[in-house]
Amino acid sequence: MMASATLKPRHEQRILNGHLWIYQGNVARLDGEPSPGDIVDVFAADGEFLGRGYYNPHSQIAIRLLTRVKEPVDRSFFLRRIQRARAWRARVMPDATSYRLIYSEGDLLPGLIVDRYEDVLVVQFLTLGMDARREIIVEALVEAESPRAVYERSDVPSRRYEGLELRQGLLWGELPEQPMVIRENGLSFEVDVAGGQKTGYFLDQKENRRSLAPFVPGARVLDVFCHNGAFAVHALRYGAREVLGVDSSEQAVESARRNAALNGYTKSAWFVEANAFDFLREMDRSSERFDVVILDPPAFAKSKAHFEPARRGYKEVNLRGLKLLHPGGFLVTCSCSHHMPADEFYRLVLEAANDARRPLRLVESRGQAKDHPILAGVPESAYLKCLIFQVLE
Repeated sequence: MMASATLKPRHEQRILNGHLWIYQGNVARLDGEPSPGDIVDVFAADGEFLGRGYYNPHSQIAIRLLTRVKEPVDRSFFLRRIQRARAWRARVMPDATSYRLIYSEGDLLPGLIVDRYEDVLVVQFLTLGMDARREIIVEALVEAESPRAVYERSDVPSRRYEGLELRQGLLWGELPEQPMVIRENGLSFEVDVAGGQKTGYFLDQKENRRSLAPFVPGARVLDVFCHNGAFAVHALRYGAREVLGVDSSEQAVESARRNAALNGYTKSAWFVEANAFDFLREMDRSSERFDVVILDPPAFAKSKAHFEPARRGYKEVNLRGLKLLHPGGFLVTCSCSHHMPADEFYRLVLEAANDARRPLRLVESRGQAKDHPILAGVPESAYLKCLIFQVLE
């Protein structure tokens, strides 16, 4: 008989509102003896069935719901979920050949990430419940997607909170020579699925990179935290006169140079290895000015404890970026920190503009691409902010 968890009185409302996480403190009683990773039924205090999910006594999140009906969580279950996720991508980005196929809670598969790079799948098993089902998940992925290879990048620190070791390696098929080349918005980019950051590429910005098109024709563009040059190359594709990219990683800068060359932009793209904050201050002192400044830093706020220093960092980089813009120029500023709320990010950019004495017009407020769907009721599934401002004269 399946084990079950009964919640404390009045602790079910967040689940009824759409969330999938049940914390240890929400559980009043555990019936049966589930092993870590086992599937358990979840009930409200009054006996109402709330759903079925996997259990981990070693995590603060005791249960993550997978379904709200009484159905087997087996290979067929994962195959159906994968097919449904694929159908969504086919609907919202029918021409894409590289995209996030499975986005954890956004696809009702909490703890599972799958990125498709052409014919290679890169998977992350982030939780014990998903890790325990890795074999049937890989089988379902192979059946649904017919990939050339399935490669694991479960080398993320968050696995330690689940009592899991970091892991990486080939799970199925044959990995092509690295780096491989993917297509995005008609452009080509190198992706190193074995050695790159995260799963090899940041797919969540694909629509935001495309949104540059009206703002960059004829522009001199500064791309700060340029990583592999994806924003920079898009800017050139949409008519920028020249782009200067900066990143603190030598590996990233070399990748950006190769991507510029891959798309035929070696004569109009320059990339330098430098600390972004130091570089921006030096640019300001040298009176360098740009028509468009793009700021796409890594997550400064990795937890609630990092909020205040992260806020100071975001404000500083936006202040410096704004000072480098010509009147009438555009600031494209991003935050991928879930712990930096959208309203707070907007507020700190306005504070930076006030300090820089640069009045702004909000042109667009954007988020993550549609292959990173946001599950209503799970605010943690919405993390990316992308604001486009114009500096008024």
